[in-house]
This record gives sequence, structure tokens and C-alpha cells, in this order.
Amino acid sequence: MQHLRLGVNIDHVATVRNARGSAYPDPVRAAKLAEEAGADGITAHLREDRRHITDDDIERLVAALTVPLNFEMAATDEMQRIALRHRPHAVCIVPEKREERTTEGGLEVAREENRLAHFIAPLAEAGCRVSIFIAADAAQIEAAARIGAAVVELHTGAYCDFHAEEKFAERDAELARLREMSAFAHSLGLEVHAGHGLTYDTVAPVAAFPEVRELNIGHFLIGEAIFTGLKPAIAEMRRLMDAARAGT
Repeated sequence: MQHLRLGVNIDHVATVRNARGSAYPDPVRAAKLAEEAGADGITAHLREDRRHITDDDIERLVAALTVPLNFEMAATDEMQRIALRHRPHAVCIVPEKREERTTEGGLEVAREENRLAHFIAPLAEAGCRVSIFIAADAAQIEAAARIGAAVVELHTGAYCDFHAEEKFAERDAELARLREMSAFAHSLGLEVHAGHGLTYDTVAPVAAFPEVRELNIGHFLIGEAIFTGLKPAIAEMRRLMDAARAGT
């Protein structure tokens, strides 16, 4: 059985910190606790407006982590310069809009193939594994493969939203699409990750997809940590993922 990696996104520890303009809670401390709890990697999104993670957070994460850092970023010249300076293990290119509360959908790769191919080339040459955050759509997956991405991360938000809204037929259809597109991406030689909105109630079916190598989960875990603590919240997610992977 292939190990399914868990990437823990610590953005919203920084959201809480920034709400008061204080030094705490510290997202780097959260990242170290996540390591201890069994996270295989840490994800941090440096947004253009710096609404949660800051440049200093990235500096400190790079210095402190012993597990890989997945640096989420928009496809801008500024973010490319920052990534090339730090050379994190992975960079995940995501769409970004100033007015959105969170990332609302996948990147439009098919319409921007030429620009994105040129954008990611220096990152790959610097040794970063380039991931593209996209909807579970064949055209976007094919475009990601053509531009030279090593990884696609499939957006699970619609599946999770349908589950929360008890729209079970739509949920099941979206889950089937995620399953089919995971297999399709794998067939093209792409490593497959998934994430956005996953909870204890929704993680198992996605974790069971044999082609998926990594799940990136953040907001739910930070919220659950308020009630149980961060390490127990992560440990329970790890347990559910492993059980689903083992088919138990």
C-alpha cells in the first residue's frame, strides 16, 4: 500500500494572529506541531495582499521545517522572485482574486498555456516541484501536462460543498468526476494531489483513490484544533486517511 501524504496548511493560524496584529498564534509553531503530529509536509500560501502568511513567515518556515514546504502562490513576477530566492521543495500555482474569501476554483491553464509554461520553467530549473491547482477537468489536466508541471492538485471544494448542503446526488457525481480525473492525470504521468474543504466526513472517499499521493488540508484542521488541540486534530485526520487507504 502506497503511503498517502498529508500536507497541513497553516494559513489560518496566521489569519487569527493578524486579526489582532499580534505575534501569536505563531504559524511556525503550528507547523512544528503539525510535523510532530505526523504531517508529511506544510503548505503556506503567500497571498499578494499578505492577508495571512507574511514574507517573514516564509523565511522562518524555510529555516525551521524538517518536512517539505509547499509554497502556494499566484503566477506573478513578485511571487516567482520570492520562490526562486527560497527554493522550497514545492510550489503550487493557484488562482488568486483580492475579493475572494478563499481560493474559489482551479487555475485556468488551458487559456494561459504559453504564459504559464514560461512562468514555471525557472521554478522547475531551480529544483522546485511545480504543482498546478485545477478543477477536475480533462482539458485543464492535459494543459498542465503540456506546460511541464510535475503535479496537479485537484480542487475538492465542490464535492465538499455538496456534502455539507446534503445535495448527495451532486456530491456523488462530483466524487465520480474526481475519481475519473485522478486516474486520467496519473495516466499522463502527473503526480496527483487533492485538497480544499476536506473534513473528517469527506476525506475517506478521496483518500481511497489509489492515484492520489497527497492531500492538503488546512482550514478544517485549524478549526477543529480549537476544540481538541492541533496535534489530536491532525492525528485523527491521519488515522482516517490511513484507514481509507487500507480499505478498512
